[in-house]
Amino acid sequence: MIGEITALGAALCWALSAVLYKTALSDAKPVSANISRCISTTLFLIVCLVVAGKLQSLTTLPAYQMFLAGLSGAVGLCLGDTLYMLSLSLIGVSKAVPITCTYPLFTMLFAALFLNEQITTFLLFGALLIVVGIQLISQEKSRSGILKRSVIFKGVFIALATAIIWGVSINLMNTALKFSELATLDVAFAVNVVRMLSTTTLFLVLSPIIDRRFSFIRLKVKTWIVLALGGIVALGLGWTLLALSLLNIQSSRAVPISSVSPLFATFLGAVFLKEKVTLRVFVGSIFIVLGTFTL
Repeated sequence: MIGEITALGAALCWALSAVLYKTALSDAKPVSANISRCISTTLFLIVCLVVAGKLQSLTTLPAYQMFLAGLSGAVGLCLGDTLYMLSLSLIGVSKAVPITCTYPLFTMLFAALFLNEQITTFLLFGALLIVVGIQLISQEKSRSGILKRSVIFKGVFIALATAIIWGVSINLMNTALKFSELATLDVAFAVNVVRMLSTTTLFLVLSPIIDRRFSFIRLKVKTWIVLALGGIVALGLGWTLLALSLLNIQSSRAVPISSVSPLFATFLGAVFLKEKVTLRVFVGSIFIVLGTFTL
């Protein structure tokens, strides 16, 4: 049961982090928010390694594994998560999270295209359910008129782009982990630290271009804390729980269980952010979760 419980815990962490991000985005732009989140999370993970006496595990990782982990961070955390935060700011947690959580579909499609994995009937059926779910969410009627509908469409499009980018990033991360001769939680954690450290370094190098006014430095202390908590919950605790789950049960069971985060996000968004969850959005989320389970 440890594998199932930790996978479910990962799903809850990702849903909770979305609520924290959405809260912070009222005072921060997506790029600035992502930079501050990555800095805080990286520092936290490094401190965890030091306290646990595992800092030397970073030096034992082979160069190609570190490269793949860093590339995964550049793609998934820099680009993907910035788009994710933009979609959260546009359409909210209850709509953005279900759509971005379709990334397992794209992970499997990319694996089929580039790693010669087989496209099964279940994959096609799951894809159909996911498409129907996205259609339901994107076609939600709005009382605010054409402008609101255009915002919803833009947010849905960005959330879908996020899912595609995450699909690429996760394939890179999976490849990096497969290079390990011994799959342990320490190795998975070390790879994740490299991924975060590379992302933060890239952000700091690019900040004069993508955040010219260095807005992330001038964020309110409260906003920094909320973003740091979101990053620690999602990228620290959530990733560790998923890695622990994968060490105890097969990925074919762990990934579907962890994919129920849209249901948690819909509930948390309604309770803490007072988002109006319509029947169309709820049913769309159900279709997406079922589609992901089918993959």
